[in-house]
Amino acid sequence: MATKDPTAVERANLLNMAKLSIKGLIESALSFGRTLDSDYPPLQQFFVVMEHCLKHGLKVRKSFLSYNKTIWGPLELVEKLYPEAEEIGASVRDLPGLKTPLGRARAWLRLALMQKKMADYLRCLIIQRDLLSEFYEYHALMMEEEGAVIVGLLVGLNVIDANLCVKGEDLDSQVGVIDFSMYLKNEEDVGNKERNVQIAAILDQKNYVEELNRQLNSTVSSLHSRVDSLEKSNTKLIEELAIAKNNIIKLQEENHQLRNENKLILMKTQQHLEVTKVDVEAELQTYKHSRQGLDEMYNEARRQLRDESQLRQDVENELAVQVSMKHEIELAMKLLEKDIHEKQDTLIGLRQQLEEVKAINIEMYQKLQGSEDGLKEKNEIIARLEEKTNKITVAMRQLEQSDNDLLTQTRTIAMSLVKCASSDTQDQYKLVKDISF
Repeated sequence: MATKDPTAVERANLLNMAKLSIKGLIESALSFGRTLDSDYPPLQQFFVVMEHCLKHGLKVRKSFLSYNKTIWGPLELVEKLYPEAEEIGASVRDLPGLKTPLGRARAWLRLALMQKKMADYLRCLIIQRDLLSEFYEYHALMMEEEGAVIVGLLVGLNVIDANLCVKGEDLDSQVGVIDFSMYLKNEEDVGNKERNVQIAAILDQKNYVEELNRQLNSTVSSLHSRVDSLEKSNTKLIEELAIAKNNIIKLQEENHQLRNENKLILMKTQQHLEVTKVDVEAELQTYKHSRQGLDEMYNEARRQLRDESQLRQDVENELAVQVSMKHEIELAMKLLEKDIHEKQDTLIGLRQQLEEVKAINIEMYQKLQGSEDGLKEKNEIIARLEEKTNKITVAMRQLEQSDNDLLTQTRTIAMSLVKCASSDTQDQYKLVKDISF
């Protein structure tokens, strides 16, 4: 016959002992009343069996004084994998009577049983085989399927209550020896129907608990996947938040640049308006001077008209004077028309400047429309500028009206000259008409 692997045989033996120990503990707890204490023999044998299972395949760690081989290392690792185990680890480290790592491990097993969390803690441990490889050999029970089976069996211990006094018990110097006599049965025990019924009920409960354990494992795996997806979405949200912050910083910089540009545009517009105001004042002064000249010419024409009415009897001598006056009036009319054309050109230039100012104001209003509430003062300045431009347009219209009035006045003077000359001879009337028009 082919020889079997000794490590596989050891794992099978430990698995069978764990099954017998857990089964006997549950059976005795059901008959005893489910509440157990530290002196109960099946419970002591259960801890001894669990200690042997956890020690199987444990790596030897070298120290300065000796070689160390303890199960406290992997049990202490549970705190990092299962946050709820931090409390039990802190309680074990706070116990005053424990001096060795083995004693801490034994206290940890007892506290986990009282919390009914031993199966959960060890399940979380055997899942992380990459971390367990630091403490166990590859052929260890905790690294193989037998470890998962034992963890599944431990779920059945949740039906019992344990009241253990860990503080006063000497856990450092205990010797863990498995008592096989407890698991050897007589024929009378085998034939006991009531015991078989209880065992069947326990096995059914065990199967139910195992099925519940599988469902919990599937739920845990789904929760892990959800946690991974949430972590991924969290990282994406963090990246999007960083991008949004960068965009906000860029928008703030652009806003600052736009504000500076708006300030420059306002300064340039104010300077342009001041220059335009100076030009308009100069044009007004020239208009006043030209108007005074026209008034003087008008007074001179009236004086000449009185002289002509007094000297109309000497038509022949006065004719030469009228001819010279005709030339002077034509020259004055040409000068007046030239002045009017120049003023019209000036008005066209002012209108163009006004349209440019309006275009600048509209552009500034469009730029300032998307800025903050602090730009209201700038809008008031623009409104004032528009009022000034409206005043300038009103002044220009008044200038145009005054020019039209001057033209009508000159025409009226000419018509009066025609009427005065209508009482003379026909030749004199034609001559005066030619002079007037």
